[in-house]
Amino acid sequence: MLENIQDNDLIKQRFAKLDNIKKAGVHPYGQRFDTTSNIGALKENFAEGAKAVVAGRVMACREHGKSRFYDIKDVSGKIQAYVQKDTVGEEIFNFLNNLDIGDFIGVEGETFKTRTGEPTLKVTKVDILSKSLRPLPEKWHGLTNVETRYRQRYVDLTMNDDVKKVFVLRSRIVSEIRKFLDAKGFIEVETPMMQSLAGGAAGKPFRTHHEALGVDLYLRIAPELFLKRLLVGGMDRVYEVNRSFRNEGISTRHNPEFTMLELYQAYSDCEGMIEITEEMVTMLVKNIHGTLQIEYNGKAIDFSKWERISFAELMKEQFGIVPEDPAASWVSKLKAKGIAIEGTEPSKTQIINIVGELIEPKAGNHPVFVVDMFKEMCPLAKTKKDNPLLTDRFELYMGGMEIANAYSELNDPIEQRARFEDELEGAKDKARNIDEDFVRALEYGMPPAGGLGIGIDRLVMILTNSPSIRDVILFPQLKPEARTEE
Repeated sequence: MLENIQDNDLIKQRFAKLDNIKKAGVHPYGQRFDTTSNIGALKENFAEGAKAVVAGRVMACREHGKSRFYDIKDVSGKIQAYVQKDTVGEEIFNFLNNLDIGDFIGVEGETFKTRTGEPTLKVTKVDILSKSLRPLPEKWHGLTNVETRYRQRYVDLTMNDDVKKVFVLRSRIVSEIRKFLDAKGFIEVETPMMQSLAGGAAGKPFRTHHEALGVDLYLRIAPELFLKRLLVGGMDRVYEVNRSFRNEGISTRHNPEFTMLELYQAYSDCEGMIEITEEMVTMLVKNIHGTLQIEYNGKAIDFSKWERISFAELMKEQFGIVPEDPAASWVSKLKAKGIAIEGTEPSKTQIINIVGELIEPKAGNHPVFVVDMFKEMCPLAKTKKDNPLLTDRFELYMGGMEIANAYSELNDPIEQRARFEDELEGAKDKARNIDEDFVRALEYGMPPAGGLGIGIDRLVMILTNSPSIRDVILFPQLKPEARTEE
């Protein structure tokens, strides 16, 4: 409650100024305020002597006798506002003593440049738009505590322009992806986020309950099975920039709520997905950075070089594991090489992590497609024509991280049911029952197709040189905030 924060002396002073503003008959939380442009556009097209109206947050105030200089900032930039007592009148000038750093104001005036060439607005009118009751962090110390930055992103964005640039760039990246796919004839669609069965990917789902229907539902792990239903329905090229959820750990690379791009193209295959992935990512890197050589976590990544590595060959070379081996033998062979494995069979996640560690040295310098994945790891992918124990699938690694996953989609309903049954053998989780409606959809006939999933958050990490996934998610999931007395 606001009453609790008034124990702080600085905040008490702000409340006193709030009262002064109200007593003067001024609404401290103003209404609509029309501007002539944002601050960035005003400075970019700066012309002395022009009338201008802008709005933003007060970030600094410098007093010089009968005049004041305010730094006003909006999302596009910062400009200096010059308020002179002789211009606005003594009453207004004194009233502006109630302004604090952090307040939002609207100003109207005429542009000019100071003797040092600083673009400035000579103010003739000031409107208070929002009174800030909490002081912003000190200018030179700023908001440096990482946990506080993530938890109070609104302050982080205010104080750290580089943080704001990351999220502006993230928006541009998603926009560029949409333009790229739209130009290739893909249709953007939306599929359910609450599902009666959790499917389409490996992962532990979040459960919820729908009161009106009286049924348990699951937040989606992936939109895959619904998007492929659309292929059945004749929508040959579809994509979704989707929010998905996995009830698992949190790390610098994992957030329980995350954003993915999934696309499906009828009459294509895994090779087609490699082509579209390479073309799209290369386009993004070039458009964002103007070059195909960028830096991530202190290492150079060259996007003019794309490599393919066989998962099957890697497992054979490193561990002596071949696709004919039963899963139980994987354990003994992995343990013999010093790999820690829990239980009697390695999980898909464990295998993927092992592969990731092996690929990381290569994938730190350029993108790497890992192909020839084992059938047991890919219940939704077609097998390779020349080896039914391997699937026509790839995982894409960049900067040591898995970024994308794609395969030639399985469209044989009989084989799909058998794969589901094999996957569910011994499983007790009700969320993992066979999706009978999806199998029924395949029985109507789904064209051969390629499918692709790209982790948007991780891709943005690479393109913005951000070390943690929390740096590219506006409001990452955190532990509950400890309650403290103000």
